[in-house]
Amino acid sequence: MTSLNVDVDPAFEAVVRDRLDAVETRLKDTAAAQTAFTTDAAQHLLAAGGKRFRPLLVVLASQLYPGAEASAIDRAAVVMELTHVASLYHDDVMDEAEMRRGVPSANSRWDNTVAIMVGDFLFSRASSTVATLGTDYVLLQAETFARLVQGQIAETRGPGAEDDPLEHYLEVVADKTGSLIAASTVFGGMVCGAPQEVLDALAAYGEEIGVVFQLSDDLIDIASDTSGKTPGTDLREGVPTLPVLMLRASAGADDARLLELTSRPITDEDEVAEALAALRAHPVLEEARAEVERRAEVARGYLSRLPEGPARDALSALCDQVVSRSH
Repeated sequence: MTSLNVDVDPAFEAVVRDRLDAVETRLKDTAAAQTAFTTDAAQHLLAAGGKRFRPLLVVLASQLYPGAEASAIDRAAVVMELTHVASLYHDDVMDEAEMRRGVPSANSRWDNTVAIMVGDFLFSRASSTVATLGTDYVLLQAETFARLVQGQIAETRGPGAEDDPLEHYLEVVADKTGSLIAASTVFGGMVCGAPQEVLDALAAYGEEIGVVFQLSDDLIDIASDTSGKTPGTDLREGVPTLPVLMLRASAGADDARLLELTSRPITDEDEVAEALAALRAHPVLEEARAEVERRAEVARGYLSRLPEGPARDALSALCDQVVSRSH
């Protein structure tokens, strides 16, 4: 399913793939504008691909109970993905990113103003789509959007003098990534009429698996040469992520050089290689992996409240798949 290889019943997988294919078509149609330029810019990142993790979660959760309307599933998935992609346009402006999903970012291909306005356009398309689902959906999307923005503000400002940097980082991840993935699983539960206790469990699962998803990316950036991403991107940008923050919290006398390297953006490629090698050999990397695995099991624990069946099995299998990305 999408880029995640989840082992499920073939008939169930066919149903899910059909819905994801329909979502892909609807995404392109919903991002279309009145002018060719705006359409091109709005479809730019959608056409570049992506994991479609949020639509996948909407579709999986929608299969927990029978009777979900196909159109409602598709629209719910589109709302979540467009909200996510819109936030990427804004993130790239703030981060001055040059690439996204293997293609030039919108701000580098055009300019910051175009990227910001296209992000706004996609948010508006998500809002008009969610309005067709009902006020409960509108409220959840609005609350989720508020958390996304607050997470971005907190990340931009950084931890205060009295804040624990690691706790601050995890709160940012929960707001920026966990909240939208939680909303995705809840949207799926809503379209199939899941009871409130199941929706609550889906929200808790989604938030935790969303944090795991981001933390596994932190590890991939350091540990993997085969992910398709250039390792050390966060080190080059001076962005402290889970392993570095854990290192700072427990560093010993032998870690002075590594602490110095990871205290700033690294512009020298030899120093990037040095920092990567040191982090890969350091016990903190396994400690970070253990934390990611622990959180994945916490996420899996919430699924006990869901009805048994292939949808729950697939959500459980995602816990393993998200963790295995970082190995």
